[in-house]
Amino acid sequence: GRALLVLLLSAMVSLLGGLIFGYELGIISGALLQLQIDFHLSCFKQEVLVSALLSGALLASLAGGILIDRHGRRRAILVSNLVLLVGSLILTLARSFIGLVIGRTTVGFAISVSSMACCIYVSEMVAAHQRGLLVSLYEAGITIGILLSYALNYIFADVDEGWRYMFGLAIAPTAMQFLSILFLPVNPVKLSLWDSDCQKGLIQLQDTEDRAAAKQEPYKEKHYSFLDLFRTRDNMRRRTLVGLGLVLFQQFTGQPNVLGYASKIFHSVGFQSNSSAILASVGLGAIKVVATLIAMAFADKAGRRVLLMAGCVVMAISVTTIGLTSRVAPLAVARDCKAAADPNASHSLTQHPLTPVSSQPAESPITPAVGAGKSQAGPGFAATRRLTKAFAGTQSREGVPNSSLTQKRGLEGQARGKTVGSTISPFGGAPWAEHMVLNWIMLLSMMAFVSAFSIGFGPMTWLVLSEIYPAGIRGRAFAFCNSFNWAANLLISLTFLDLIDAIGFSWMFLLYGLIGVMAVIFIYLFVPETKGQSLEEIDQQFSRKR
Repeated sequence: GRALLVLLLSAMVSLLGGLIFGYELGIISGALLQLQIDFHLSCFKQEVLVSALLSGALLASLAGGILIDRHGRRRAILVSNLVLLVGSLILTLARSFIGLVIGRTTVGFAISVSSMACCIYVSEMVAAHQRGLLVSLYEAGITIGILLSYALNYIFADVDEGWRYMFGLAIAPTAMQFLSILFLPVNPVKLSLWDSDCQKGLIQLQDTEDRAAAKQEPYKEKHYSFLDLFRTRDNMRRRTLVGLGLVLFQQFTGQPNVLGYASKIFHSVGFQSNSSAILASVGLGAIKVVATLIAMAFADKAGRRVLLMAGCVVMAISVTTIGLTSRVAPLAVARDCKAAADPNASHSLTQHPLTPVSSQPAESPITPAVGAGKSQAGPGFAATRRLTKAFAGTQSREGVPNSSLTQKRGLEGQARGKTVGSTISPFGGAPWAEHMVLNWIMLLSMMAFVSAFSIGFGPMTWLVLSEIYPAGIRGRAFAFCNSFNWAANLLISLTFLDLIDAIGFSWMFLLYGLIGVMAVIFIYLFVPETKGQSLEEIDQQFSRKR
């Protein structure tokens, strides 16, 4: 009974850790629509606010490894929960832009430490044949958290200062995770303690044969310095190469930015603006959840390496297809950031003079981009006068929003209302009438890409990272690789639209396809299969190989 309780609590810690992570990533997209009005945020300030979470996470990944290795995984999770509670309170009570930035940075620090500690702690707590399932549960939690954040964005969109509720509700899962981990053992069970701990009914880590073998040849935990990550001792340099390769390919295959154009791809097949935003976020979010559940089911059967390679192949084909079809049926690429500080500010557009149709930003509160930086703030765009009328009809059916919010946002609505009538079609006529088949191919490619990422790179990267390093340096090694993950995410978020300006939308996606092919080759050559092996067996396997 107690072994089952430990298993369930480990699963809850993994799921809640991911849920909090995904929620904090996703909630800013809806909150920003209100914050840009309430705090008169310029485009630059919106970028700073979005990047604050990434900056805090990057800082945590540099310092968090030492906390995890020296003070233990469990204590690191408890500390991250307390820091997250403080950050959520700062955001909920914020009265200035500086307060918001401090709150988001604090939250970013907390979720980064928690993400590393959760994956390592759970991987060390459970049996080899359950490790893939329970560590992948963290990624499932992320996708559920993002979906939950979109739903709450929509619910609180028309509530005065609804962003306070959005940020404040993160306190509930944080408190639940804090309470769950209080009932778990302080340290994961070591091999030398297997017999005594199994007799106490703590947790069944391995079968009887494994325990007997461990008694004959006890595992000795080695001590490592940080610089050992770059030395040939125990083949640490190859492990570092595997870890860094996985986290960098995870980012540079374009996942954060592909989702940034989901709304436009939905729009291109004829969905209206508000429907487009909801479908792009909730629809793709639901696909991500289903795909992650599939990955959880097969992680311990098919294996990590197979899922990584299969996911990469599908991702490469998908983004290449999007790149090629967008050359024939181009999307209207526009910078979505709008400065609320100056109601008459002109919008910086990349290709065509499109005009936002929504008279109030709260009408389409759900934006699909998570980690897309500049692309996170705006509602959908329309390309024809005909659609403008349809959008107006859609908005009138949605009812009248909160009156105090209406007054507060009236100025911006009037400024935008004047320009709606002059909307120009950049393609001449209805573009989806000419390219309907290609647009549907693009949409299906987007869905395939999201599914492939959620089966491969999404959960498997963190699972492999939590397995390949020796226990004595696992926290610092995971944190080192994670710092490159956050730095790459930050770099891509800040430069994506400028790269689109420089080389064009189609070439950008074809480049992602090429990087996907390189990722497949990298995984084939360097990433070993770790399914069904204990962490100690994986360590010995790496130590022997050259």
